[in-house]
Amino acid sequence: MIRNAQMRDVKAMYELLDHFADKGLLLGRSLSSLYDQLRDFQVFVEEGDAGEEIVGVCALHICWENLAEIRSLAVKESAQGKGVGRQLVESCLLEVESLGIKQVFTLTYQPDFFRHRGFDPIDKKELPHKVWSDCINCPKFPDCNEEAMIWNSSGDKA
Repeated sequence: MIRNAQMRDVKAMYELLDHFADKGLLLGRSLSSLYDQLRDFQVFVEEGDAGEEIVGVCALHICWENLAEIRSLAVKESAQGKGVGRQLVESCLLEVESLGIKQVFTLTYQPDFFRHRGFDPIDKKELPHKVWSDCINCPKFPDCNEEAMIWNSSGDKA
């Protein structure tokens, strides 16, 4: 089940994101930034013997009038390959359409995953400078090897 992230989720979200940040697979987020941007996040939860468990997380960050970013997509290894990431991205794209936003980009090490969801490669230089605010704080800046991908609501290629 996908739902909006809640305050009680932040520490579990942090641990999941930190796990993949330690592996160099995504940009880590501080607890402070997760609290600050909590409204951007959705979580995928599974019910278990111990109650609700967060197995996936994803954020939709609005950047500009017609541009948003999907970021901080992480799925526990035990839940990978079960459609959790796909459902989180689809949920974000539904929200984008309801808001009237025309384009969504992502910076990723998993371009094939996003390609299968209708994203196309784009040169990072084509993205507005505003999107680089997080990049400046990244330990990989300026030698980032993430690939930029973009999705257009009209179905047009970037």
